[in-house]
Parts: sequence; structure tokens; C-alpha cells
Amino acid sequence: MAENPVKWLFLILTSYLSFALVLLAGDPLIKKTYIVQMDKSAMPTSFSTHLEWYSSKLKSVKSNTQREGDGDDQERIIYSYENAFHGVAAQLTEEEAERLEEEDGVVTIIPETKYQLHTTRSPMFLGLEPEESTSIWSQKVADHDVIVGVLDTGIWPDSASFNDTGMTPVPAHWKGTCETGRGFQTHHCNRKIVGARVFYRGYEAATGKINEKNEYKSPRDQDGHGTHTAATVAGSPVRGANLLGYAYGTARGMAPGARIAAYKVCWSGGCFSSDILSAVDRAVADGVNVLSISLGGGVSSYSRDSLAIATFGAMEMGVFVSCSAGNGGPDPVSLTNVSPWITTVGASTMDRDFPANVKLGTGTTVSGVSLYKGRRFLSANKQYPIVYMGSNSSSPDPSSLCLEGTLDPHIVSGKIVICDRGISPRVQKGQVVKDAGGVGMILTNTAANGEELVADCHLLPAVAVGEMEGKAIKHYALTNPKASATLTFLGTRLGIRPSPVVAAFSSRGPNFLTLEILKPDVVAPGVNVLAAWTGELGPSSLATDHRRVKFNILSGTSMSCPHVSGIAALLKARHPEWSPAAIKSALMTTAYVHDNNHNPLEDASVAAPSNPYDHGAGHIKPLKALDPDLAITPSLVQET
Repeated sequence: MAENPVKWLFLILTSYLSFALVLLAGDPLIKKTYIVQMDKSAMPTSFSTHLEWYSSKLKSVKSNTQREGDGDDQERIIYSYENAFHGVAAQLTEEEAERLEEEDGVVTIIPETKYQLHTTRSPMFLGLEPEESTSIWSQKVADHDVIVGVLDTGIWPDSASFNDTGMTPVPAHWKGTCETGRGFQTHHCNRKIVGARVFYRGYEAATGKINEKNEYKSPRDQDGHGTHTAATVAGSPVRGANLLGYAYGTARGMAPGARIAAYKVCWSGGCFSSDILSAVDRAVADGVNVLSISLGGGVSSYSRDSLAIATFGAMEMGVFVSCSAGNGGPDPVSLTNVSPWITTVGASTMDRDFPANVKLGTGTTVSGVSLYKGRRFLSANKQYPIVYMGSNSSSPDPSSLCLEGTLDPHIVSGKIVICDRGISPRVQKGQVVKDAGGVGMILTNTAANGEELVADCHLLPAVAVGEMEGKAIKHYALTNPKASATLTFLGTRLGIRPSPVVAAFSSRGPNFLTLEILKPDVVAPGVNVLAAWTGELGPSSLATDHRRVKFNILSGTSMSCPHVSGIAALLKARHPEWSPAAIKSALMTTAYVHDNNHNPLEDASVAAPSNPYDHGAGHIKPLKALDPDLAITPSLVQET
């Protein structure tokens, strides 16, 4: 009985907080960020600047209460857009936004949207020749004049991938700059990194001030994602690149002669549309030739999608834009960034793998993958008890997912733990097993992942296996009280067949906004890609990972997008007269749809042939795209 008052008090407090939140959400005076698209040509002659006109519009819709309490109208304007997009991002109440949308000259008003990131062998696999060749990577001055803007988490300028040795002076047409801040000074820019900017006003308006002790409020990248994508686009050649011995070789970007301009739009709490829009607008004014955007949000109609509108403006001004398709596969209609003028890139595998084996007590050996390299190793001559906390081998449950707090140390200590994929990051499951006293982990795919294997740099001995093998191992552990296994790691293997294969996680079409326009456009390497990494985080990105590496291996359409961005830079260098549409056409009309076994491309989620909603026009073929038999440049038709 004594605990009942506590329960009632808890219920009362919960109800009060819920009621308060509802009232707060419905407060008509609460201001939010809205993106306001304006008709630039509609500005009355009485205004000397567009910003003055925009401010006047905001003032005209203010409520009486807001007029009394607010200061300068321009303080409510977070950004003013002038190049790829025309208008402002401003703090408005819902009522003000509705009134403003009725004003003359206002095209549309779009609420702030939160976007998320879509997280060395690839040049050779794509058929690009060695750096010393006189062919595609020839060091012509024109190659150095192409600038790729990368919208991401910033850049780690100390990486050898951004060495500018041998590069010519920065092109005269470049108007960008290097913004400075903690960890990033003017000298961090060079002839490779020609520009670096930060965009955080929308983020801070939505989440509060950035904690500068915990996060670089500068172009420096502590997440690693932006460094990885920038190096994939245009990283300089680095011999001996590897991740803890895996994938050893020369790492180079797709267009090692191109320049990089880093636009930091993503922070620890996400990426916001007003910041992304400002970065696109600024990049176009700075003079980029290509934009690489490895992030995405939900799908809205083209006229209500600020990124779609901005990239259309960029395309009109001659800038090629490539975006990641998203990691929502294998579900159909899971694409993001579906605008026809964007090159939407799905992910595929390469002919390189990182094999590892699970040797069961029955003598059966199951093949998997892993990037584990640490002090803890399991003896190949000893069998360790294995345990699966799930109730059956077919359906994952909370215990089988190895989530925080679900493993009993008394049960798993000293054992290899079988964990199902899902809910939490793959590497985090290993940390949970390690904390509970487990000596190793077998990470099993579920139906959502099929037989696709993605290697991870785990913190304890761990091997990822496919769904079918996983079911067999789980059945063995559930039915045999003395079930045992050991794990072995086999390094790097090349010449994998079949390849490429469409990644199971790669988002699929159709494009439900415009069914007759095929999306994704193409697929490119996006599984187990090696590229430069931040010095701020370990390769697993977990706070508990104290290892530091110069290169990391990641998977996602975030990795496939910069492959296409870099190839587009190569095509622009070779054919400076080509429009963005011509470059996209060359990539699509020369793409191929057969693997290295001469069979149709496979879909990793079902181990069966993929279709155009999975792979688009096919897998990119850069050498062929340089000299396509057909390059289509569609005309822009204005409605009257």
C-alpha cells in the first residue's frame, strides 16, 4: 500500500507535463523557422534591395502582440537567399506564416525540415586507370579548375587526402572563402580545400546554441562523415592507406585533380533545411561546378521541397547536383531526393570483401565478414560456448537484439553472443556484449537485410552472417546445450563474384511524385568504402572507442553519392561545355546492368535479379561516360 501514493504522484506529474506540452505546442505566439520563397521580379520599385522588401513583408503580417514585443524585423530573418533560391528563412508564428502566404510576391512558405546523413578499391573497380596514366587522370590544368561543393559535416583538413602538392593556383573564377573558428584557421585551406563555410543559424533556432566545448562551431569535422565523402569525391592519392591493415593500397578520390569546397550543414542533432538551402545558395555564388549532397529528409511535392527548388536553381546556373538515394531499402518507394534535375544515386557492392568465419562445434564453417582488429582474439583451436537470448531462430525480440541493458552478465559472460540486426547500430551491439562480459559476437541478418553483408570495425571479435546462416546458427544454439564456436578473421580478399550487387539497404523506386521518371538514376559503390577519416572519433564512431585511424571503411548511399559527384567532376573537366543534364545523360546512357559473371545485376536482399526501381539505369561506367554514344540535353519548358 505504501507505494500507491508514489504511483499516483507519478501519474499526476506525467499528466501535468503532458498537458503543459500540449499547451506549449498550441501557443499561437511560438515562433518557428519557415522558408519563404519570393518572386524576385515582383519587388516594387520603392524598395532599394530585396532584403528591405522581405523585411517589409514580415512586418506587414506581424500580430499586434508581436509588434509591441519585437525589435528589428531583420532580426527575425535567419538567412536571405539570393542565387539558387530567392527569399528568406525567418522566425514566424503559424498565424503569421498563413497570412504571409497570401501576400503578393510570395510564391510559397515551407516549414523548416530536419534532414539526416545517409551513412580505395573503388577507382580500380570502376575502370579508372592509375594516377600515372595519361588517360582519365591526366594532370591537365583544366582538371584543376573543377570545384566540387560538399554539403556535409565539415572536413578534417589535416588528412593526407587533402594534400595540395603539385596543384596549380586556385582558379580565378572562385569567389569562396575559408571561414575560421575553433580548430580551423585560414592556413587549413590550400589549393585542394579552396573553401570552407559553416551554416548553423537554422539549427540553433530549432535546438538552441551549439555547445562549443563539445562540438566544433567551425568547418572542422568531428563526425567523420564529411571528411569521408569529400575524400571520396576528390581526395589526393595516398599510398599505404588502410583501416587497421584492411583494404591496404592507394586511396584516391574519383577526381583527384579537382578542388573541394566544404559546406558544413550538419551538426550533432541533424541537418536543417534552412542551413542546407543557404549552403546551396552560397555555393552557387562561390562558383562550384558540382554539388555533392549525401543527406536526405522526407519526400514532398517539388514545389514544397526547399532542396528541390534550390537545386533546380543551381542546375539552371550550370551546377551538376548529385544526392544520395537513402538507406531505406529494400522497401519499395523508399527514395529521397527524387527531383528529376538531381542525379539520385543508389548503392552497390565492389569486388572486394573482408571475409571472416564462424566455425561451429559441429565442424561446420559459416562464412561472414568483419573488420575486427584488436587485442582480443579467439583461439582458432578452441571452442567457446555460444548463447542466443531470443526465443526462436526466426523472429527477433528485444533480448535477441542485444540492446542496452538486455543482456544478463551471469548468462553471457565468457561466451560468444548471437545478436540480431536492428534498432541499434551494429557496432553498439558489440559494445553491449563486451560490457556484459561476452568474448565475441555473431551478428545475424534478419529478413530485412537478407544475405547482404556489411563489414564493421567492431570493438570485440565479431562476425556478421547472412539471414539463412544466422537462422541455422541460432537453431543450433537453442537446441544444443553445449553449442560452441570460434571466430577467425581472414583479412582482405579481391576479385569477389558476383559484383557489383545492389545493396539491400539502398532505397528503391518508383518515384511516386512522377512515376514516369525513373529513380534512382544510377547505382555506384556504396558498401565497404575506404576513405579519409576524422581524428576526433574512433572507426566505430562510439564514444567508448579510443582507437584513432586516418582512414575508415563505411557503407551507405552517402558513400555512393560522392563517387558520382567525382565522376561528374571528371566529365566536366574533360567536357567543360557540357551542361548538368548532359553529364547526367552520359552517366545514365553508359551505365551497365550485368555483373562480372555476365549475369543481370543482383539484388542483395533477395539474391535474385534487380530491376530498374533498384538500380535505375544501371551501374556507372566512367570511362564509357567520357565518350558516350549519346548525350541528351533536355530543354527547359516554361509554363505560360
